[in-house]
Amino acid sequence: MRRPLEGVRVLTLEHFGAGPYATLLMAELGAEVIKVESLELGGDASRPTGPYLLGGDDSQYFQTFSRHKKSVGLDIKADRAAFVRLVASADAVVNNLRGDQPARLGLTYEALKGINPAIVCGSLSAYGRGNSREAWPGYDYPMQAECGLMSLTGEPDGPPARMGVSIIDFMSGSTFAFAVVSALLSAKTTGVGCDVDVSLFDVALHQLSYPAIWAMNENHPATRLPNGAHPSLAPVQRVKTADGYGQLMCMTQKFWLELCALAERGDLATDPRFATLADRRVNLAALTEAIDALFQTRTNAEWMALLGGRVPFGPVNDVAQALDNPFVAEVGMRDVIKHPDRPQGLHMLAAPIRIDGQRMPAVRSPKLGEHTDELLSEG
Repeated sequence: MRRPLEGVRVLTLEHFGAGPYATLLMAELGAEVIKVESLELGGDASRPTGPYLLGGDDSQYFQTFSRHKKSVGLDIKADRAAFVRLVASADAVVNNLRGDQPARLGLTYEALKGINPAIVCGSLSAYGRGNSREAWPGYDYPMQAECGLMSLTGEPDGPPARMGVSIIDFMSGSTFAFAVVSALLSAKTTGVGCDVDVSLFDVALHQLSYPAIWAMNENHPATRLPNGAHPSLAPVQRVKTADGYGQLMCMTQKFWLELCALAERGDLATDPRFATLADRRVNLAALTEAIDALFQTRTNAEWMALLGGRVPFGPVNDVAQALDNPFVAEVGMRDVIKHPDRPQGLHMLAAPIRIDGQRMPAVRSPKLGEHTDELLSEG
């Protein structure tokens, strides 16, 4: 299989989630991603992140974000000449350092264009560059808080809540990967590179999407609704079932009528309180009471059997249940990779992208400095 980014070389100075997630996507699609890591500092700061360690300078957390990559043990300040040689052979140099660091470390297009005019220099930082916060450290959770996302998450009578995983890191990483690859397309045709900047703050704010537009134009007060209900459409919400919870999404009138028909509840379809989307929105409390009473008559499995393929519905699973879902195996979203410190193999999630119907083959993350001799001896 030829992967779309084969032949593209990316140097990366990265730590923890957002940057490594971005270059993971590029590596999964065939780019040669080289982690430039300081041996003195222990490399990527996520290498020793517990609780599940894998030998020296390695962990299951680290393996999550650095598959397919290579590692060069190199201090870019102490051995600038070696770094310059790598830059000359690269298509992109990216980092997820604080916003003030790329200029100080010579990682910008202005600093590197003399070595390689087509180089793309990408910076993924907390608050961006060229502003009053560029030197501030920052992470996912404070972005969810300050950018309003936590105010929209959780139940109305409970405290604000963060999302269960670092979704802003992952959205920022995805945005950054897209931006860098887009810049690479331009550099390939023009021979001229550029700087690419993405920040966690900007991406987090951008995820407010339509509630932000409503707020800016109509002073709409976006609030949390019971059962995680949608602000416009109903019933689009969490429902109680006989053995847990499910998520129902009747986004259209068609799905509402189909639910009523499959559940043999024509009375709900003809109830004037629930006749249209607007009626159901106005009478959300009564609708919720009726829907919960209905859904508690069957288990999640029974509702999946009844509604699957007809009305959008999914059980609220825990992590183990989500991974054991037979559909996960059917679509091949789990890998087992070889790892020298885990003889039985390491179970991982597969790449969420298919090329010509195939997922990318899995390769473990590198040991610290594993490819130093190979890459620094080039040329």
